Amino acid sequence: MDRDGISDSVESTADAEELKELIVRSLTTQGFQVKNGSILPPSTLSKDKIRKLHETAIKHKIAQAKRGLIRKEADLLSCIASGNEVSPLRIRPRLVEVKSGSKEELLFRYASAHWSIPVSSGYGRRLRFVVIDEDNNKLMGLIGLGDPVYNLRPRDEWIGWNAKDRRGRLTHIMDAFVLGSVPPYSLLLCGKLIAMLAVSSTVVEAFKEKYGGERSVIQERVHDGRLAMLTTTSALGRSSVYNRIRFDDRLLYRSVGFTRGSGEFHFSNGIYSRIAQYASEHCKPTAKQKRWGTGFRNRREIIKKCLPALGLPSEWLYHGVEREVFVIPLASNSRDFLQGKQDDLMCYTHSEDDIFEYFRDRWMLPRYAWDRRYESWSKREWAIWLNGKNNR
Repeated sequence: MDRDGISDSVESTADAEELKELIVRSLTTQGFQVKNGSILPPSTLSKDKIRKLHETAIKHKIAQAKRGLIRKEADLLSCIASGNEVSPLRIRPRLVEVKSGSKEELLFRYASAHWSIPVSSGYGRRLRFVVIDEDNNKLMGLIGLGDPVYNLRPRDEWIGWNAKDRRGRLTHIMDAFVLGSVPPYSLLLCGKLIAMLAVSSTVVEAFKEKYGGERSVIQERVHDGRLAMLTTTSALGRSSVYNRIRFDDRLLYRSVGFTRGSGEFHFSNGIYSRIAQYASEHCKPTAKQKRWGTGFRNRREIIKKCLPALGLPSEWLYHGVEREVFVIPLASNSRDFLQGKQDDLMCYTHSEDDIFEYFRDRWMLPRYAWDRRYESWSKREWAIWLNGKNNR
């Protein structure tokens, strides 16, 4: 009994019922149907409907970012080009690695707040780049790489992995959790350019520089710094950006299937902190390797543990919004290397200049020849808080 004479169990039950109601209300507000113990997304999911499902999480993400970015917005907007500041015939993209505490890190965070789905911070190892147009020193796009998810059936089947192979060689893969261009460059098809630059030698060498020689926490192996493959998933169902991207005669992005539609974006809003608090008080983390530290593994485990504790199905982690899975081999023998059949990794050599030259002639200049919408775009459209504006 507590000092007010109310038992802890009664309080706990009341808290659980309140949280259950909040979760159900949040899901229905986002557009999900809660029916027969399952949650179902809207039928015939269009790209606009998928964006709508993510709206609540996006608004929460922007609210979280406000404290650290609102006073810097004017300065950050100066790094964004209006259409009249872009000269397509003089564009010169340059990859700049994002360092902790730098202005590029603030710019990365600010641009990420404009994405149509919530952008995670990435898991474990991280390698981030901003792509700058050297002609005007304005932002063209973002590349964010992090540790891949451990289980991803389409990827593992394409490689030919069993559980043992994956455990020993997953460190040679990174996942692109952010990959895209910003306006007005996006109106010149530069989303394809950013996707192509992710396979450049600059990225491969930056990975080796940052992680070569690093000792893993669990297996205590020294990483040799070789990056064999990237993966990514489309944000809005079937991708129109990654499909058919080629460099010379080689297909860069290979579609290998779809995810099962699981994750936690539909809980990544104002209720997640309540879920995490309840889990910390009433749920026990899964036993794990001591070197990982204590506590829950990640957000997914917190939600997976909390839902049954509330009397809700853990299957509610399956939101039904499938994403197309792409693998991006970075070497001519990536699959054999990842299978352990070959020890030498024969990486492709692609300079930023060569990639841009190919992209410019294949996609950008033909688009520029007939579509001048980019010219009328103004950076003022990107303001989130400036002058009291809060349009997102």
